[in-house]
Amino acid sequence: MGIVNVNGKELNVDGDGFLQQPEVWDEEVAAEFAKLDGTGELTEKHWETINLIRDHWKETDMAPPVRKICKNTGLKLREIYGLFPMGPARGACKIAGLPKPDGCV
Repeated sequence: MGIVNVNGKELNVDGDGFLQQPEVWDEEVAAEFAKLDGTGELTEKHWETINLIRDHWKETDMAPPVRKICKNTGLKLREIYGLFPMGPARGACKIAGLPKPDGCV
């Protein structure tokens, strides 16, 4: 486990940088995580994807399947990878403040 400092807030992350307490997530956390992993500045398409992921997680306590992300955002898988170079799980879910999804290596 480690700690990431976001505007004076110390956040616990696992060894892969995933937030350990998703309830402390906010847009500042997302922006900092995006900077740290090389995603860069978050656009409207990023936020649409991030909000979809967060909403699904709040309802199911799980990250959404990639197919659902593509279907609900209208983005193709390659576009998701263009937005989140580290991929939908390692990149998008991390920026959305979710714990590390099952099966994410």
